[in-house]
Amino acid sequence: MSIWRVLLAIFFPPLAILDKGCGSVLIVLLLTICGWVPGVIAALVILNNPK
Repeated sequence: MSIWRVLLAIFFPPLAILDKGCGSVLIVLLLTICGWVPGVIAALVILNNPK
């Protein structure tokens, strides 16, 4: 996980996980719409997953 991905996950979470799949992007997008903090947390968790 690079520092650029972490910064991108903090400022615009769905953009940080574009390469992780459509389902992940949709989940993070919905969480970001509901509130910025849940979107950031979900993006960081997905980025931290090695798979």
